[in-house]
Order: sequence, then C-alpha cells, then structure tokens
Amino acid sequence: MFAPSHFFAVLLFATFASVVFGITQRSTTKAMVRYGLYCWVMFVGAVIVASWVMWLIRR
Repeated sequence: MFAPSHFFAVLLFATFASVVFGITQRSTTKAMVRYGLYCWVMFVGAVIVASWVMWLIRR
C-alpha cells in the first residue's frame, strides 16, 4: 500500500493546483507556465514557512 508523506502530498497538491491555476488564469502558453511555476513556488514556500512557525510554537 502506498502511503505518501505529508510533504509529498503537499508537493502533489501544489503541482495539480498550480497547473489548474495557470491554465484558468492566463491566456498565453508562456504566461500559463510562468504563473503556474509562481503558484507552485508560493504553495511550497508557504508550507515550509508554516512548518517552521509550527515548530517554533511547539518548542
């Protein structure tokens, strides 16, 4: 049975959500790719920052 880690699940969600956001929010292919990558970086960055904040709060 496949049991992904929480971080892998976040990466998977960020990938699919960013693809959808890129396709639905921009009109040209170049803009779609750039916006999708921007969203992906923001998703993953926010998760990393939130995890550090939770680690500091718990400590």
